[in-house]
Amino acid sequence: MAKLNLDKQESEFLNRSIKYWEEEELIDAGTAESLRSSYEVKGFDWMRLAKYSFWIALFCGIIAVGSLIIDDTVIRWLKKLYYTPDIVISVISAIMAIVLFYFGRRWEKKYPEKIFSNEAIIFTGVLFTACCIAYLGKTFDNGSGHYSLLFLLSVFVYGILAWRMDSRLIWLFTLVSLGSWFGTETGYQTRWSDYFLGMNYPLRFVLFGMVLLSSIYILKNRKWFERFWELTYVAGMLYLFMSLWLLSIFGNLGSIDSWWHIRQISLFYWGIISAIVASGFLFYGLKSKDVIAREFGITFLLIFIYTKYFEYFWDHTNKTLFFAILGASFWLIGRKAERIWNFKKVHS
Repeated sequence: MAKLNLDKQESEFLNRSIKYWEEEELIDAGTAESLRSSYEVKGFDWMRLAKYSFWIALFCGIIAVGSLIIDDTVIRWLKKLYYTPDIVISVISAIMAIVLFYFGRRWEKKYPEKIFSNEAIIFTGVLFTACCIAYLGKTFDNGSGHYSLLFLLSVFVYGILAWRMDSRLIWLFTLVSLGSWFGTETGYQTRWSDYFLGMNYPLRFVLFGMVLLSSIYILKNRKWFERFWELTYVAGMLYLFMSLWLLSIFGNLGSIDSWWHIRQISLFYWGIISAIVASGFLFYGLKSKDVIAREFGITFLLIFIYTKYFEYFWDHTNKTLFFAILGASFWLIGRKAERIWNFKKVHS
């Protein structure tokens, strides 16, 4: 029987638990020994090393391509390539993407253990797909500037590919394309003015994040969505909280120029709203044991607090006093949470 692989902290926790159960006579000595022999401390995390190595390799590959491009010989070749029709580049990119997706999918089935090398191939295919769509857009460009339609096309292309190939990496690009389409489409509809239905960009994306988070609960029980649910949840949280953070700084102002001419204290209520939303997700996560909601809630609550501190108090407050108050506040929150946890443990 294969043993459970645990890190050192998890192993020590289980050892203490088994010892406690044995001392309290909840399990006999034989069962305790059987439990101890069912797991082992894992060694070096080779998977993480492989993951980082492949990402570094891709990054170095991009640098290598960039270095190659600035070479004089390559620049002369690119000048000739400049006159290549856009539709030809689009078709070549599409063929390259198809080839990469085909071999990536095939090698995923043949070598499922090579997770990160397979993902590197799929990622390259995604880049060629983006190149294909971009040059397709240039081919049929009529000067309208409605390039948000290309992002919308990307949503459908990446979405279908992610579903057919069961790939979370491609699904991530679907979500990025969806956000890009929303931002550019609302800009195009207002002729790139500062507001869309009275909302600047951060406020629009707060709404976008809320709609995305609402939609995942509607789709949560759909079988085809199971593999993408957690990734979509995290992406929705990022859209929501990053937008709230920007909103807490800039408010619903449409331009940097107008922001420079107001006092930052006049936007304090956006910071309060953002902190309330973060606190709501934090307590929801604690109550429902939703790790994602809890982590995003506590992380961005701290970010909001520090942001407001640097905006309002950095030049006027004693640093020792501020951090003492902040530390005391979270100590009180911790004490309250500890009491609730102990109460539930006694009454469970």
